Amino acid sequence: MFNALLISSIYVLDQDKALDFYVGKLGLEVNTDQDLGFMRWLTVNVPGDTRQILLETPGAPSLDAKTAEQARELVTKGATGGHLFFTTADCRKTYDELRGKGVEFTEEPTERPYGIDCGLRDPFGNHIRFSQPLHLATTTASASKANR
Repeated sequence: MFNALLISSIYVLDQDKALDFYVGKLGLEVNTDQDLGFMRWLTVNVPGDTRQILLETPGAPSLDAKTAEQARELVTKGATGGHLFFTTADCRKTYDELRGKGVEFTEEPTERPYGIDCGLRDPFGNHIRFSQPLHLATTTASASKANR
């Protein structure tokens, strides 16, 4: 049976613009950037994590031209189901850092039963969330009180 998840994919409309956003703004790193002839295989990952995200443009070989056009329309509406969920040790600090880089958010950091999280969209409409899980939220809050 399976022992790991290696690659997940999301649709992007421009891979160079995606690189600028995911690497330049979110701080991910390029894992693979290879021209396969029929497509550009472009993956990124969180530094130190082996799981990759394929930044894929809708089209061949997985979609015919008509379906690819429909997929592009859905991407711009945020309706493809493309979601990424990241964790961070300090949600509010990460939020402030990313806002400073010009990232636009759909939701500010909010306390939830599982921790603190917030939401944003990439330049193409894909939903992205990052959270500070409860065990990290408790640790960070305790450290903040101790430093006062």
